[in-house]
Amino acid sequence: MTPQAKLIFTSSLILGTTITISSNHWITAWAGLEINTLAILPLIAKSHHPRAIEAATKYFLTQATASALLLFSAMMNAWYTGQWDITQLTHPTACLILTSALAMKLGLAPFHFWFPEVLQGSPLTTALLLSTLMKFPPMTLLFMTSPSLNPTLLTYMAILSTALGGWMGLNQTQIRKILAFSSISHLGWMAIIVSYHPKLTLLNFYLYSLITATVFLTLNTIKTSKLSTLMTTWTKTPALSTMLLLTLLSLAGLPPFTGFLPKWLIIQELTKQSMAPAATMISLLSLLSLFFYLRLAYCATITLPPHTTNHIKQWHISKPTPSAIAILTTTSTMLLPISPLILTTV
Repeated sequence: MTPQAKLIFTSSLILGTTITISSNHWITAWAGLEINTLAILPLIAKSHHPRAIEAATKYFLTQATASALLLFSAMMNAWYTGQWDITQLTHPTACLILTSALAMKLGLAPFHFWFPEVLQGSPLTTALLLSTLMKFPPMTLLFMTSPSLNPTLLTYMAILSTALGGWMGLNQTQIRKILAFSSISHLGWMAIIVSYHPKLTLLNFYLYSLITATVFLTLNTIKTSKLSTLMTTWTKTPALSTMLLLTLLSLAGLPPFTGFLPKWLIIQELTKQSMAPAATMISLLSLLSLFFYLRLAYCATITLPPHTTNHIKQWHISKPTPSAIAILTTTSTMLLPISPLILTTV
């Protein structure tokens, strides 16, 4: 792909995201989502590999369906109430259809099946965009419409998402699929709290995006996409592998890392809302995803490759660690001590 084409698609992504997150009218929000979808498709399919073409096709069909549902719910609400304002969504059927549309856009269970397949067919940099930037506009719409949505339905979808994200990621050997199921599991944490404390959902999303960006950029630097090749990276880049270990533990939500902060706050808020059983269930289900984070961390740092490996041995590269990854790793692991400062913004 030429630099000019890449610049056009990247600018379109930023434009589409900006239009959606800054709009009050359903039509402009929908237009921004459509610009986003059309801009990311060439970035998914740029390798021209059959798997990449398949991923782009699946992504297009799913996002087109979700956009149609979103527009249908907005039109239904406008028909009954005369309101096109995003925050004035009051008709119950429109709210139900919108919940389905946003769940499909985000990859929230039970509309999650497209996400691992699309991520597996995309390059690592595009997979990073799909996991973070592309989820920001629908997350903003979820935030703006959260008072109108059914909290019970969102709680059930969130628990199902955390369960399926953890359960289906257990047996994976492809790192992109593991990170896709990790994303589905994290979306459960964001969805369960959105009706009660929407700002916590956004805080969770920002921190998740930060940590996921670190993981993807590290994997892109060491050119790894499978567990079997991850085992041979310690000899090549020990510093990056150590950073990956710390970032994965943060993504798992273990104290004293940054990833523990949103989970701690969400459990606290759920308990305040007399939802201790839901908080207990989602906490126990997140142990499933903890297993595959530890598996990734184990493969990256503790496992030595066997002498009969089928992979080409990596030469030790003495290049310095990219400064962006160093800064991201620091913020991904060390923000917990300044949590009182972060809480002043929530």
